[in-house]
Amino acid sequence: MAGVRLQRYLARAGVASRRGAEALIAAGRVAVNGVVVTEPGSRVDPDADVVTVDGRAAVPESIRWLVLNKPAGYVCTRHDPQRRRTVYELLGPEDATLFTVGRLDADTEGLLLLTNDGEAANRLLHPRYGCRRAYEAEVRGAVEADVLDRLTRGVELEDGIARASDARLLDAGTDRSRLRLGLREGRKREVRRMLAAVGHPVERLRRVRFGPVALGRLPRGACRPLTAAEAKAVSRLVGRRFEGDNETGG
Repeated sequence: MAGVRLQRYLARAGVASRRGAEALIAAGRVAVNGVVVTEPGSRVDPDADVVTVDGRAAVPESIRWLVLNKPAGYVCTRHDPQRRRTVYELLGPEDATLFTVGRLDADTEGLLLLTNDGEAANRLLHPRYGCRRAYEAEVRGAVEADVLDRLTRGVELEDGIARASDARLLDAGTDRSRLRLGLREGRKREVRRMLAAVGHPVERLRRVRFGPVALGRLPRGACRPLTAAEAKAVSRLVGRRFEGDNETGG
């Protein structure tokens, strides 16, 4: 059947989350072309149907994606009880409704994706899609080859084995080393815990790639939209077609 599910349409319109949209539909507050709809599985044609919630038109936003070079010291929430700076302070008012694709902890810097496409974001984060993240870490001590082997074979952590998909030494020193790690999952502070477990605590950590999107030379604290090539690559990765601005690299 053509069209999109009504709850997805409402989520794209910024009315509510998908679960919240289902509650609105069940409560009889949603109408399609003037007719109240109470079945969440109903489908609508975004180009032809008029959807209202409590009598007000619900119009989906264009899908938007941003890449932000997050500085250290910023948290990935809109509001922080500890009054730390948040990544939303680095964005313009037109980007206030975007949400982060996963998070980086306050001390970690680098590539952070933001979007209003919840379905694609969830797929990027799901282990099924094997989306590789790449990190550059400055650590204490001289990293030997056997340490790199341990990281790729797997390191025992309190929440199970953590394994890098690849590990490469970028710069070796007696007191400090720099290495690059690839991971295909995103457990909390996973890179830091892995490196501490092999005897090399992290001094600085930066994410430089998320799937097909690379940080490149984006200045710290700056953001940009995905390019057309990046949008198509992400689309292929999650197995669906992207809509909106980024189809043409806007």
